[in-house]
Amino acid sequence: MGVAVILVEDEALIRMMIVEMLEELGHRVVAEAGNVTHGRSLACSADFEVALLDINVGGENILPVAQSVAARGLPILFMSGYKADGLPDGFSKSPLLTKPFEVTKLREAMETLVAKVN
Repeated sequence: MGVAVILVEDEALIRMMIVEMLEELGHRVVAEAGNVTHGRSLACSADFEVALLDINVGGENILPVAQSVAARGLPILFMSGYKADGLPDGFSKSPLLTKPFEVTKLREAMETLVAKVN
């Protein structure tokens, strides 16, 4: 069963690819952002169930967005070209997809998060 997702990723082509993957998996991306400021606004106001957040967005750490999502009690899936030690402060136990990733890895991670939502 699909969920509503917000996606914060600064690279437009990567963002489009992730949107396609999510839709292929039956999820719907309800909002997208390419920077931390817009991402934080979405995290506070959009109607979503899961957030997919790149850790480094245009050189800025995603921490303010992650904190806004967490304040709403919603699950986060982080994405990064870095290792787990790059997770934002306070989110060291959060799930992380290492980029580049295949749709199968995204499916597995989303299934785990969706189980928390339902």
